[in-house]
Amino acid sequence: MSSSPQSLNLLGEIAGALASGAVRIVDLTQPLSERTPVLQLPEPFANTPPLSRRDLSRYDDAGPAWAWSVLELGEHTGTHFDAPIHWITGRDGQDVASVPPERLIGPAVVIDKSAEAAADPDYLLTVDDVRAFEAEHGPLPEGGWLLLRTGWDARADDQDAFLNVEDGRSRTPGPDAECARYLAHETAIVGIGVETVGTDAGSAGGFEPPFPVHGYFLGAGKYGVTQLANLAELPPTGSIIIVAPLRLVDGTGSPARVLALVPSTSASPT
Repeated sequence: MSSSPQSLNLLGEIAGALASGAVRIVDLTQPLSERTPVLQLPEPFANTPPLSRRDLSRYDDAGPAWAWSVLELGEHTGTHFDAPIHWITGRDGQDVASVPPERLIGPAVVIDKSAEAAADPDYLLTVDDVRAFEAEHGPLPEGGWLLLRTGWDARADDQDAFLNVEDGRSRTPGPDAECARYLAHETAIVGIGVETVGTDAGSAGGFEPPFPVHGYFLGAGKYGVTQLANLAELPPTGSIIIVAPLRLVDGTGSPARVLALVPSTSASPT
């Protein structure tokens, strides 16, 4: 199949913008290591393990010229992607391997509620917040991703601070139930991304319905990405997100490398 001159010119412009620095790449992925915080569920629920590894060889008798390791980790460890089959509402939907690649790349908007979350770790994003953003910046993009900035990525090196459990209750920000329903069913976005350990707020187990971001988004055939970093470097609109999970057959989720293409003249200072 041949490409049209217009499409070739467009790709050439993108390559030129990257080469010149007019567009830069921001890594939205948290480093993945044995110290990466992981979700902690109460008994009797099963918990995902943190990353662990053992050497197969390290320039030794088992492999004199190479090093490699065996990894053990959960599908939902670190910066990761949630596929529809992760949740009971999406159990008949896509696994990670079935997600169309065109839905993994798209325009991104960033709603910045870092000041609100700093003042109140139980902060909940509302439909009014989303509509206020749209009134200022335009409608949420078709086929795009909404990224919620709360400043929570600054806690990612400390599991206790990141999970923020007080008196047996997790205190982390996220959308309220009506906002989750609205975003999943009344907007054209395909996914939501957050800096916290999960797409739902820490208090979402007590919502009606419980864990509404998971329930509504995955039930609607949409997606989630968690434990993002560096959202402060993205403008409210105008960036492109690239979400790259493993093409894991029957995968409910996958660790992912998440990148953003950002116009250099528009990027927020760090």
